Amino acid sequence: MSSSLTAYERVLAARNATKISIQALINGLCDDFMAFHGDRAAGDDPAVIGGIGLLGEQPVTVVGIQKGDDLAENNARHFGCAEPEGYRKALRLMQQAEKFQRPIVALINTPGAFPGVDAEYHGQGSAIAQCLLTGLKLKVPYISVIVGEGGSGGALALAVGDTVWMFENSVYSILSPEGYATILWKDSRKAPEAAEQMGLTPEALKAAGIIDRIIPEVADATSLASFKQALCQKLQQLQALSVPELLAARQARYRQF
Repeated sequence: MSSSLTAYERVLAARNATKISIQALINGLCDDFMAFHGDRAAGDDPAVIGGIGLLGEQPVTVVGIQKGDDLAENNARHFGCAEPEGYRKALRLMQQAEKFQRPIVALINTPGAFPGVDAEYHGQGSAIAQCLLTGLKLKVPYISVIVGEGGSGGALALAVGDTVWMFENSVYSILSPEGYATILWKDSRKAPEAAEQMGLTPEALKAAGIIDRIIPEVADATSLASFKQALCQKLQQLQALSVPELLAARQARYRQF
């Protein structure tokens, strides 16, 4: 069982190449998925997949941060580290979802936002901030799911939903254990010790109230169907709320932190 793993073993499991990809997850969850491209400002970031599809009989907007399946893809996607164009694409799709009253599902697997110089020049911090501000004010149901790595502001940009879930083998933290160990002890080899201190596992985060639910790993058709059912049920619950109730509950959730 995942709960028997050490914190750092959970980190390694979250990074494992055998974990289901975001694209495969979207394809399994949604019928007739149509991907949208571009931020309508500068370009398109392949690390961010976004579009619309049918979740059951419900039209939804899906936004995900995707790692590559091979070295060439990982280079193109910066190993799942989104650039400002990616966050602006996500922002555009969130605003579109609100306009057409579609719920939003965010699927997250990123070590963090891309830290390149060009990304900073292109407004990385501003793009993430706008995703946060917009996400907290959306007048439609919004579910955030951390599928693998949930690193720093790069993950947080899409993790301000009405409810936040994590897969069993996933982690969510302000930075990597290696980065934490390097800052604190000047030695990245102490990453396993850092991981234990950081409280980055689903169990620790659920106990702290940071996340709301732990999802079994999606590894076959049965587990995929179970995850899909859980999403549909939660969306039904959220859609039963009035807009003022939805916003009040979401904002109360984040004010407690």
